[in-house]
Amino acid sequence: MRARCVVVGPDGSVYAGGAEGVGSLKADVFSVAVGSAGALYAGTEPSAVHVSRDGGESWTELTALQEIPSKPRWSFPPRPWTSHVRWLAPSPHDPELLLVGIELGGVMRTSDGGATFSDHRPGAQLDCHSLAWHPTTRGRAYETAGGGAAWSADGGETWEPADAGRDRNYCWALAVDPDDPDRWWCSASTGPRAAHGGRAAEARIYRWDDGRWEPLTDVLSAMPYALLARDGILYAGYATGELHASEDGGETWEDVAFLPAITALAA
Repeated sequence: MRARCVVVGPDGSVYAGGAEGVGSLKADVFSVAVGSAGALYAGTEPSAVHVSRDGGESWTELTALQEIPSKPRWSFPPRPWTSHVRWLAPSPHDPELLLVGIELGGVMRTSDGGATFSDHRPGAQLDCHSLAWHPTTRGRAYETAGGGAAWSADGGETWEPADAGRDRNYCWALAVDPDDPDRWWCSASTGPRAAHGGRAAEARIYRWDDGRWEPLTDVLSAMPYALLARDGILYAGYATGELHASEDGGETWEDVAFLPAITALAA
């Protein structure tokens, strides 16, 4: 199976999702996540969210997502007849709170474990690619998307744009500094054709400091599809399979590994 997404559970179990599903869920899986109470979530195409509480042995769909008023307008441009759950972000502070990023449809939110969902949140980007929570600052959330980036201070209820200082707006990966909620990173390209075309990605990696983005790299020919901040090191995984690491927040980088391709990194 070609994995699109990967997550590591608190017990060290690794879950990967792709066209053949994850565990017993036989579906086209685009996102996986583990909640603070141990629930395993999977997001699929067509857009749906499933939850497992037994490590993927059995699954239940959170059908309230299908009742969202904006659902008829969800549409993924390369396949306009469908859409998918690109990202799932369970809150590390509240086991009932979950953000769901639809490509292309927006950021949906449930605060009751999926019994109900609120529609696309004000200020968030519609073409959601990545979502994250700050691990220690309650309520702080982050989004990167096809039209830019945004952040939330109220648990994903409302969002503020985060676009100052960035010279390209097709944002993809993101990582958050676990020690500083006001410091985070993203990768961005000039558009989807450049980012995913396999020739010249025209991309950069940026760091958000003091209310604006600072470019950390020259223009890159390979798209950084994955970012991860862990134990004081920032990692960047590229479409070419290169894995780079930085010990100074992205100021300098070194090659640390090479794989066939990198589309996800798991903490």
